[in-house]
Amino acid sequence: MYKLIAIDLDGTMLNSYGIVSEETKKTIKKVEEQGVEVVIASGRPIASIKEIAKEIDSKNYFIAGNGAIIYDMKKEEIIYEKTMPKEKILEIVKICEENSISYNVYTETEILAKALKFNVLYYHKENLKKEENKKTKINIVNDMYEYIKNKQDARFLKITICDESKTVFNSIIRKLKEVKNIEILEVSHMARKTITQGTEEYSISYYYTEISRENVDKWNAIEFLIEKLGIKKEEVMAIGDNSNDKEMIKNAGLGVAMKQSTPAILELANEVTDGNNEDGVAKILQKYYKNINF
Repeated sequence: MYKLIAIDLDGTMLNSYGIVSEETKKTIKKVEEQGVEVVIASGRPIASIKEIAKEIDSKNYFIAGNGAIIYDMKKEEIIYEKTMPKEKILEIVKICEENSISYNVYTETEILAKALKFNVLYYHKENLKKEENKKTKINIVNDMYEYIKNKQDARFLKITICDESKTVFNSIIRKLKEVKNIEILEVSHMARKTITQGTEEYSISYYYTEISRENVDKWNAIEFLIEKLGIKKEEVMAIGDNSNDKEMIKNAGLGVAMKQSTPAILELANEVTDGNNEDGVAKILQKYYKNINF
């Protein structure tokens, strides 16, 4: 039996509207009742993950910032941290500003953005449907460099870079590859999000990447956690859909991809489950934990 299940949020546990379905919630709770550790492993900041963890009754740990942080919910403290130094954040912000490309900076509590565009627009629209304590905090900042320079006691998890033009996007990636001691997520496809505007739905598409500290990923955080819990890597199930899930899907005892995952993740996974709008997480758990009855 798999003793720890690491589950991504966006595109995996959450459907296209940013919601955990009732079927998924009930299934996860039944699995947890069997003594299994269910751990959210997301690129989101702490505050954005915490309320979702409560929804699925995950009481112990979650991974934030693509593996930059492990948060202990019972003690309400960070137990593992590989965040980015402020100087490195400022170096990347300067490059982005000089090249007029859209970017967002993730701290442990909020997303810093210059405008509601791309992935931040998706989170903003998601917030409109949520109670205040469940919203992802978005802070619109005009002078990002000065704001970060003067910000005290913040933990910087990652930076996301977004643009609609592949030419512009590839140009900035080439420049960022000259920066030392960072990891640049290799993403060759366009991100696509569904946004609801009144009774209408529309999609936004953009190229993006995520930048974190060197040697930071979800699997490295999982390795720390399973060593702490006395769990073997073969006893880990990892479920995801995107490039930031690559290492955990590759290294887990069972790597599971969602049906709509990027091609590289589909090729890498041991199994493919249904999509995030079809209760794919619930279905793979019901397959491996047979005595789930509602």
